[in-house]
Amino acid sequence: DLTFAFVRGVARVVGTMTGIYIDAHLDVRPEVGSGMPFRALMEGGFATGLHCIGVNPLVTMHDHAEYFRGKGGTMHASPPACETAALLDPDKPAFVSLDMDAFDSAYAPGVSAINPCGLSPREVGPIVRAAGRMASVKCFDIMELNPEHDVEGRTARLAAHMFLTFLRGLAERPEAGGV
Repeated sequence: DLTFAFVRGVARVVGTMTGIYIDAHLDVRPEVGSGMPFRALMEGGFATGLHCIGVNPLVTMHDHAEYFRGKGGTMHASPPACETAALLDPDKPAFVSLDMDAFDSAYAPGVSAINPCGLSPREVGPIVRAAGRMASVKCFDIMELNPEHDVEGRTARLAAHMFLTFLRGLAERPEAGGV
């Protein structure tokens, strides 16, 4: 639900945003709660043309998938072969949201809804770094870290690594003087 407030706030300044969210769930439930931020963003006119990477078809309701597709969203069970930049229009403001439950539970046990067949850091890292390099990306968030379930701080360390990966990409933006 924090992604909704964050993206809504930025969109009020830069206009409707496109977005990539890396998540095992579509989060387009009609009920208020943690499963609804992307529906609320689309219905509020704050986001359009969303791409969900890592969506698990075994935990996705048919109605939610139809709703998402009907709003112009695309779902990818694994990272698309195309580069991240190809998913976003470089001339439109964008956001990227990383939900830690998109990762396989071997890497991220500290989430509320563990994912036994999720993505690996090697799959997600290049997406996050590429997002950091893109000037059109106006905000990036990391969600769904539950310290009560985190074994040996693995999920927290992975989240910190992903944040640093985004910052590495940000430092590589041409306007930042990066390489």
